[in-house]
Amino acid sequence: MLPSADNETLCLRPLSGTEADIQVLHPALERNQIRPARFGIPEISQPATQDGARLLAEALRVSLRRGAGPFRSAARVGFEPRAYQLVPLLMALRLPVVRLLIADDVGIGKTIEAGLVLRELIDRGEDDRFSVLCPPHLVEQWTDELRSKFDLDTVAVTASSAARVERGLPASQTLFDAHPYTVVSLDYIKADRRRETFARVCPGFVIVDEAHTCVGTHQGRQQRFELLKRLAADPERHLLLLTASQWR
Repeated sequence: MLPSADNETLCLRPLSGTEADIQVLHPALERNQIRPARFGIPEISQPATQDGARLLAEALRVSLRRGAGPFRSAARVGFEPRAYQLVPLLMALRLPVVRLLIADDVGIGKTIEAGLVLRELIDRGEDDRFSVLCPPHLVEQWTDELRSKFDLDTVAVTASSAARVERGLPASQTLFDAHPYTVVSLDYIKADRRRETFARVCPGFVIVDEAHTCVGTHQGRQQRFELLKRLAADPERHLLLLTASQWR
C-alpha cells in the first residue's frame, strides 16, 4: 500500500508491479469490504520442498530489489546483461526522447541492447506501446527474444498473419490499437496504403532492425525509407535504429 492523497482512499500497487499497475480505491464504493490479505498455514496434505520455498523467496527478493536499484527493469529480464550492453541504456536514459543508432558488429547483442532500453522505459511508465519493425525472416526471432528474455508478449504482424489478427476488430479500430506490443514485417507495412495508416496509429516507441535495408534506390528500399521518414517526423517518438553496417 502506498501513501494516499486523503484518508478516504487507498493507493495500492502489487509487490512486483510498476507505476502503471497502481490502483486507487475508495473503500466506501466497493461492493465487498476491503480487508487485509491473510495466508493460511500450509497443510500437511500438500507438502512442498525446502528448495521450492527458497526459490520462491529468492524470486520475490530479486523482484523487489529493482525498486532500489538504478534500473527498474533489472528483475524483469531473463538473463544477466554484459557491461557493454548497458551502454545504449545509459545513453538512452539521458535523452528526453530516445533517438539512437546502434551499429554494433554481428553477434554483439543489438537485440539485447534495444530490449533493455524498451523494458526500462516500460517499467518506468514512460511508454506503454511499441512496435518492432524488421525483415520478415526476423519476426519470429524477435517475438521469441522479447518473450523469453524480456517478459514481453508481442503480436506478429506479417503478410500471412495480419488478416487473422485483424479478424473481429471493429471498423474504427486498427490492430495496432488493439495490440499495444507488435513485431511488424517491414515488407508488409511498407506498402503505400499500409504505411500511411501505420504512421497515424504508430506507437510512441519504435525499434527498426536491419535499418540499413531502408536506404537505397531500389523501390522496396525507397518505400521503407519513406516509412521511417514519416515515423521520425514525430518529435516525441522514441526511435531505435539497429544495424550491423557501419554507416558513414
